[in-house]
Amino acid sequence: MENTEKKDTGYHLYGMHPVLEAVLSGRQIEKVLLKQGLEGQQFRQLLTELDNRDIPFQFVPVERLARFRGGKNQGVVAYLPQIDYMPLEEMVDRAFQKDSAPIFVLLDGVSDVRNLGAVARSAECAGAGGIILPAKGGAAINADGVKASAGALLRIGVSKCKNLRIPIYYLKERGFQIVAATEKADGLIYEVDMKKPTAFVMGSEGKGISDSVLALCDVMARIPMRGDIGSLNVSVAASLMLFEAVRQRTIRANTNL
Repeated sequence: MENTEKKDTGYHLYGMHPVLEAVLSGRQIEKVLLKQGLEGQQFRQLLTELDNRDIPFQFVPVERLARFRGGKNQGVVAYLPQIDYMPLEEMVDRAFQKDSAPIFVLLDGVSDVRNLGAVARSAECAGAGGIILPAKGGAAINADGVKASAGALLRIGVSKCKNLRIPIYYLKERGFQIVAATEKADGLIYEVDMKKPTAFVMGSEGKGISDSVLALCDVMARIPMRGDIGSLNVSVAASLMLFEAVRQRTIRANTNL
């Protein structure tokens, strides 16, 4: 696989001072790589600001940072998003302007950018109002994700929140039902009324939906399967959930003709 870190695409910011200034100015940052062993007052200030603003950061060996700008980066590299994240409230308001019963997808711990891109593609095709991601623990939107989405990530609204509990509470206040897609459920996705405002929560393939998020969901539903593997790729599962909602709404629309 081609190593995209070797390319200076314009979606990275380099150096202690430029990254700190970007953080202080409120610029959107996906994550920051820091060289192991960094010290000094400015480094401590940067670390504090990253922590206070819930910007993911990671300490890495100098060999990894050497891939960026030939190592001329002062041991600090920030990933900049390739899209403009939308405030949650604005994204929901826009969705209601287009649809009286919007659909959203919340991704809990989905870290693979290609899965994120595939989910976004399905969500856009299904007419969803947007995708909601946690600030930490989720996939960063990069060139691979945009490519996997076939450009959908440039068309659909995407919001990042400190954690998924915040948007779940907000969506409930706005009249949404929160539906968890999980094999732990007794009921099937076909038994859920998806004609009302609905937010689907999808978990990672390895860990699924976290217990703290699952406890806040109104409905749990599973996708029936007859094979031996017992689980689907998260992007496939999201597609099945989304297009079950499309099916139900299409039947209702045709019935009301």
